[in-house]
Amino acid sequence: MRAVRIGILGPLEVRADDDSSVYVAGARLRTLLIALALAPGRLVPIAQLIDGIWGDQPPAGAANALQALVSRLRRALPGLALESHPSGYRLALDPDAVDAARFERAAAAARSAGDDAALEDGLRVALALWRGPALLDVAKSEYFAAARTRLEELRLTATEDRVEAALRLGRGAALTTELTTLVAEYPLRERLVGQLLRALVAAGRPAAALAAYERTREALADELGTDPSAELTALHTAILRGELPPPSAGPASAPMPAPAPAPADRPAPRTNLRAGLTSFVGRDADVAQVRALVGEYRLTTLTGPGGSGKTRLAGEASRGLVEATPDGVWMVELAPVGPGADLPAAVLSALDLRDQMFPAAPDDNTAGRLVAVLRSRAALLVLDNCEHVIDAAAELAERLLGECPGLRILATSREPLGITGEAVWPVEPLALPPEHDGAAGDLLAFDAVRLLADRARAARPGFTVTETDAPAVARICRALDGMPLAIELAAARLRTMTVEQLAARLDDRFRLLTGGSRTALPRHQTLRAVVDWSWGLLPERERVVLRRLAVFAHGATAEAAARVCGDGADVLDELIALSDKSLLMVHDDGDTPRYAMLETIKAYGLERLDDAGERDTVRRAHLGYVTDLVEQAEPHLRRAEQLQWLRRLGAVHDDLAVALRGAVAAGDAGAAVRLATGALWYWWLSGHRAEGAELTTEALAAPGEGDDIVRATAYAGLAMIATAGLGDEREVRGWIDEAERLSRGNRTNPLLRMVGGMGDFMKYGDEIFTESMTKLLDDEDPWVRALGRLNQARLLPMADRLAPCELALAEFRGTGERWGISFALTTLADLLARQGDLAGALRHYEEAAGAAGQVGTTEDLVFMRGKEAQLRWLLGDAEGSAATLAWADREATGLAWPDSVAGLALYGSDLARWAGDLGTARSELARAEALLTTISVHPLFWAMVYDSRGHLAAAGGDLATAGSERAAAAGLALTVGDEDVIGRVLVGLADHALRVGRPADAAWLLASTTALTGGLDRSRAEPVAAETAVRAALGDETAAELTAAAERELADLDATTAISRVREMAESVLGRPVTGPEAGGTA
Repeated sequence: MRAVRIGILGPLEVRADDDSSVYVAGARLRTLLIALALAPGRLVPIAQLIDGIWGDQPPAGAANALQALVSRLRRALPGLALESHPSGYRLALDPDAVDAARFERAAAAARSAGDDAALEDGLRVALALWRGPALLDVAKSEYFAAARTRLEELRLTATEDRVEAALRLGRGAALTTELTTLVAEYPLRERLVGQLLRALVAAGRPAAALAAYERTREALADELGTDPSAELTALHTAILRGELPPPSAGPASAPMPAPAPAPADRPAPRTNLRAGLTSFVGRDADVAQVRALVGEYRLTTLTGPGGSGKTRLAGEASRGLVEATPDGVWMVELAPVGPGADLPAAVLSALDLRDQMFPAAPDDNTAGRLVAVLRSRAALLVLDNCEHVIDAAAELAERLLGECPGLRILATSREPLGITGEAVWPVEPLALPPEHDGAAGDLLAFDAVRLLADRARAARPGFTVTETDAPAVARICRALDGMPLAIELAAARLRTMTVEQLAARLDDRFRLLTGGSRTALPRHQTLRAVVDWSWGLLPERERVVLRRLAVFAHGATAEAAARVCGDGADVLDELIALSDKSLLMVHDDGDTPRYAMLETIKAYGLERLDDAGERDTVRRAHLGYVTDLVEQAEPHLRRAEQLQWLRRLGAVHDDLAVALRGAVAAGDAGAAVRLATGALWYWWLSGHRAEGAELTTEALAAPGEGDDIVRATAYAGLAMIATAGLGDEREVRGWIDEAERLSRGNRTNPLLRMVGGMGDFMKYGDEIFTESMTKLLDDEDPWVRALGRLNQARLLPMADRLAPCELALAEFRGTGERWGISFALTTLADLLARQGDLAGALRHYEEAAGAAGQVGTTEDLVFMRGKEAQLRWLLGDAEGSAATLAWADREATGLAWPDSVAGLALYGSDLARWAGDLGTARSELARAEALLTTISVHPLFWAMVYDSRGHLAAAGGDLATAGSERAAAAGLALTVGDEDVIGRVLVGLADHALRVGRPADAAWLLASTTALTGGLDRSRAEPVAAETAVRAALGDETAAELTAAAERELADLDATTAISRVREMAESVLGRPVTGPEAGGTA
């Protein structure tokens, strides 16, 4: 297949370049293709695709599942240019390859044809592309509802425009059947009704036209409680009087309702809208939606904070309505109008009317004269900047709309006018790039970045977003919340500053972002003036809440705001009022609404908080709130309800750092440590272990006193985090010792009980550790009991571990705690994989990854996926292995822990080497080493690195280097004593023995894995390959005899003597001492 064409205007249709049809099997594959085809040539974010395919029930590891679907789609359609990007996927097609895009282009071309005959023919051709309802394959999906509605609206509008052209051409009589069917399907669509009335009159059936009008009037009253529009009423009146004029040629109408016939003395459509001085970037969907709202509602208000682009959007949207509005579109700029001023006079001034033109009015005031002027007119008024005269604007709008049936109003304001029948369209910030910065080309897909680049080119000709500048450009746009005015002010600074300099100085944004256009309103010339204007309109109680709310990192619930901003009193009314005034945003994720503010408003609020002298008081209230919340949540995090509590804590995640560091800065070390202790398990579960370790260390290092048990628990938490990767053994010992010293044997907190057992192991070895874990089996907490059983099982002989691990899994399932379930599953998976049950191990890993993904333990999940990738390769699924590893690699790049990324690189190096790709294997190993040298890690990591070096050198034929690396690996492994690493290194030594012609010694080394580690690890490729090579070299019988003899020899030795005997064999095979370098050194 060389190319594809995709049809979504009806059932999904895919055609090859030879016009043959290609069937796409599978509902999810078709859904994925449709989601991509709706945006040909544009990047579709991963989260959107997951939402479109699975809705509110995504699978565990949804991104991985999506990647698998993409792979299947590529196989199904080899000619499909489907590109992968870090943040999404892109269908690299010419838009005309998709019938929906081709339809829109053809319809636009027809409308620009210039005469009715060409318009009718062009739209007929465009509409012929439709084969049925749009997106029929996903008709029941809520995700596609908006796209489906939009396409159907475009189809209807094109049909109406085609009919309009035919009516003007005098073909009305031929349209009656088609229009009767359309009106039956869309009985409340007044433009279609008006066209049917005109067609029936043209066919000589005025009585049928009047009856059709009555049916519509009754339907509108019954369904919507409204009367027919002024236009339809005027048309009805004209039919009654026999005054309906013949159709006349003219340009195609826009989606506004068909205008009423104009009196002979009515002036041609006109406007006072000014042409834009700069390009209009983005907001295409907003423009279309606002025009649709203006057509449907008589009052539409655009709301948003200052600088969000309300005025520009109103201008662009209304500019396209001028031709469809008989008496024109008029911009009324209310910014210069002060409170108490004559608002109707400002409207009359904008209309440029002289007193002698006024019709007689029943009252002689300005409002009465304005009503008299507009009563018989079909016009659109744009009332711009209503917020400072909101009451007067609302009163005037209500009167005008009530007494002038042909009038429509489009208003802009920082809050709605609040009158009946108002449609509100919030003007959102421009689309922002995600937190993980992409390439320069990817960034330009986001409107905020495009605006910055466009305005920067005006300030500094030749400006482009380079790969070097891209991260700083993304930071600027995010820091400025995607607000157009702030971005334009920032772009002007690029005349004399670099992008990096500008990004670095945005902490002082109010001083930096000045010097806007000299002709702009004064409040739009600096960023501070924009916010000052809104602040000045607030009553004092709302100012208090707004400045205090700024202490929250990303907003707060009403409950939290009452605690911190209202001294315990309810502040919901103030939160709602501030939201209505566009100073707060309401985020409703299905739990509890949160009230948040843009970064610029937050910075301003903090300044005002300082001015009021309230910063320290509000800081303490905020600290108290988040501390109480984490302490309330902590026990629930080890139970089935943990996801609910993780969501609650996730919403205040950044508040934890803000509150803790604020306490440290204020010298309140005890409060800081208390908060850290309460948050430790949240940080562990949610994938923020590095951050949690950093914050806890800061709290413990701060001068000041605190509760000993609380501090002991904090040290225990640090030790627990360190054992997952951060920190070396000496640090862990120090933290455990400090926890023991401060707790004085008091292990009331589960963390102290768990870490106390770790301390016993480090000090006294396996026997005492086993005793400590045995004590936990009688613990009152079922979660602690399950963990104790699992840890105890890990010290049993390999053959005896399976049953207690399965029991521990059952106990964790009983608690419903997902991390424990995942931990038990991975332990079982490791056991099964070592024994050679790779398929069973993979199933356990997949379930474990699902559980870990639910809670967000990304560090664990990355390691699981790395192991999964290896198992898939060993099971013959090379493509699935590559996809799994690629997913894990993407996730790992966002981790703060280098050892997680390094561990994954080791997996990748192994996989590449197994596949014979030594170049990739070396580069991945080098990546792992580079990361490991930046941190302090357990020596076992370096033992694995040296072992991988040895395999690579041997595969390249350099046995001398291989021997050196393997000596280093053996020295570390035999010293550290980790059974998994020892088993891995012994296999490497066996491989070396085979390569130097000593297969009997290779058999002995493989047999030694049974004595030292419980058996050969069959979850990796090397042990199986070495075992096969030994049998091939010696014969099955001899190999079996040598293996049995070696196992008997080592079984009679204690552990220390067995290690010494293995060391002797290693030195004999390698021809050099096995002492090993310092971890991280060179072999």
